[in-house]
Amino acid sequence: MSKLLSKMQMDMELRGLSPKTVTVYLKGVKKISKFHNLPPENLSYDHVREFLHDAITSRKLSRSYVNSNYSAIKFFFETTLGPEWNMVDIPRVKQPSKLPIALTPAQIHALFDSVTNLKHKTMLVVCYSSGLRVGELMNLKVSDIHSDTMRIRVRDGKGLKERYTLLSKSALDLLRIYYKQYYPKDYLFQSFSKGKPLTTRNIQMVFRTKCDLLGFPKEATIHSLRHSFQAHLLLAGTNVVVIQKLLGHSKLSTTTVYLHLTTADVTKAISPFDSLEVFNA
Repeated sequence: MSKLLSKMQMDMELRGLSPKTVTVYLKGVKKISKFHNLPPENLSYDHVREFLHDAITSRKLSRSYVNSNYSAIKFFFETTLGPEWNMVDIPRVKQPSKLPIALTPAQIHALFDSVTNLKHKTMLVVCYSSGLRVGELMNLKVSDIHSDTMRIRVRDGKGLKERYTLLSKSALDLLRIYYKQYYPKDYLFQSFSKGKPLTTRNIQMVFRTKCDLLGFPKEATIHSLRHSFQAHLLLAGTNVVVIQKLLGHSKLSTTTVYLHLTTADVTKAISPFDSLEVFNA
């Protein structure tokens, strides 16, 4: 690795970026360097624009891929090389606004009924009942289950933020059965390699296989369990700010995106004026 890329890695680590982000950003800078066959420090605005334009128009790469590389290049030039580089002249590709996919309570019930493997069922139940991201699920440790307060501690959430979320009583009952059979020591859902958690790929494949068998939407992913958790809390009348804290959203606007998933009837809302009882026709 070149000195500049080593400096970039140190810059990212000093700012507390996650190891995954560090790896992705370093790969992004290496890609543009390889594309032009130039060391990163010799790249110009035109080189960056040409790389991103080619990714969009010629290689037809996804918007997420392009924006990930954009962020990597932006960090390298603006932070590692210095403030004289300004990415404001290079526009970021606009991401399409897609509504999240959630399963209905009946579909959630059918999904859990279809899973016979105790470990897989426990993982899916905990993921849904606590609104976890799949990475958060895999990194859970036995000590994160707080049955005394009925909470789950999420240590390494998105942005390295820690939070607490709900521990369902029914999920706790299942966890106790699971524990007696598997006896996890550190990570709650351990792999065959001692001291390591299962990979996300394992449970993602279980979810997708069952969804296909049950005829669920192709767009549904294991992250849909988290969407379903939020949608079903909204349907139950849970305050949206409470849901924001449970999910670990930095912005309330992220949480309110899910309001479309509810079937709340706005015609049943009552104007606050009617409760004043001060106006006589």
